[in-house]
Amino acid sequence: AEHNNYAVDFIRATREIKRVCPGCKISGGVSNIAFSFRGNEAVRRAFHSAFLYHACNAGMDMGIVNAAQVKADAYDKVDKELLGYVEDVLLNRCDNATERMLEYAATLEPKCKPTAVVKKGSGVAVGGSKAAVSSWRDDPVESRISHALVKGIDEFIVKDTEECRVSGSFAKPLNIIEGPLMSGMNTVGDLFGAGKMFLPQVIKSARVMKKAVAHLIPFMEEEKRLAALENPDAEVASSHAGLMVLATVKGDVHDIGKNIVAVVLGCNNFKVIDLGVMVPYDKILDAAEEHKADIIGLSGLITPSLDEMVTVAKKMEERKMNVPLLIGGATTSKMHTAVKLTPQYSGPVIYVLDASRSVPVCQSLMDKENRDDFV
Repeated sequence: AEHNNYAVDFIRATREIKRVCPGCKISGGVSNIAFSFRGNEAVRRAFHSAFLYHACNAGMDMGIVNAAQVKADAYDKVDKELLGYVEDVLLNRCDNATERMLEYAATLEPKCKPTAVVKKGSGVAVGGSKAAVSSWRDDPVESRISHALVKGIDEFIVKDTEECRVSGSFAKPLNIIEGPLMSGMNTVGDLFGAGKMFLPQVIKSARVMKKAVAHLIPFMEEEKRLAALENPDAEVASSHAGLMVLATVKGDVHDIGKNIVAVVLGCNNFKVIDLGVMVPYDKILDAAEEHKADIIGLSGLITPSLDEMVTVAKKMEERKMNVPLLIGGATTSKMHTAVKLTPQYSGPVIYVLDASRSVPVCQSLMDKENRDDFV
């Protein structure tokens, strides 16, 4: 992946800067390097110690990190097995380093120290033994889909999604997305929010979701085509339910959740103008004005995205817009939306917990009779 060599690049850049500009001082943020392992103290603190060791040896002068923990977690005191997994990821020493790190991290007691690791059992390994696989493969198909999403297993997801589709239990392919697939992703969101899943696992789960949705899209397109043949005037008679301009904000490259929102809304007769990722505020607002958007949707997975969303809200107010602004993504929250965003924009600002809520929220916003009560 494109991010795998970032720590190595930082270390090499530090060494080169010191060579070319020996009087230059270099500082670096350390704690964010393992933010995805928050809740697993041993792993996170081992990452801090290992990165500090290599970066300082390359010439870094100051690291932004908890000094008391660094003193307690000296590099040479970190458990050697743990350190091996950490440095495989940090120094990008093997292709499957992230997967191996996740499997090992899940075997540790969350609150143990990196200098005295405590195992809790076999952990959450991807796939697992044949016996473990066969046990969950005997469950009902909806339970299997949920299990695959939570564990990040994509091996059977297309087969199980197709079994759902042909079972007769779901009237439309879209119902599978809004039903068992979103139910599984909601569980992932709950576990992540409780600190029981790590960010790399969430991304892996979302990729499983994306694979299942990709399997269903051709069937949903065919459904639309057949409906148009049966009633050629239907599109003319009933316009789109609404138009949303959707984007992942500037500074953020994550788009899996955004893409799911686009699919779900599109299948509910909303027209979606998807601007992609890393989108600056002016491009978002220009597109909203050009297409006469009914709703603007902002997505973000990382913490800096929150500040960029505030910027978008401010600029919407400056342009005297009144388009509802929907906010979603892993780092967003009802509290942040109320405290940081709502004061910046006089129009409706609505936090959407997950993709499954996007349809009823947008439908409520487009309901002229009940919109004011909803907002």
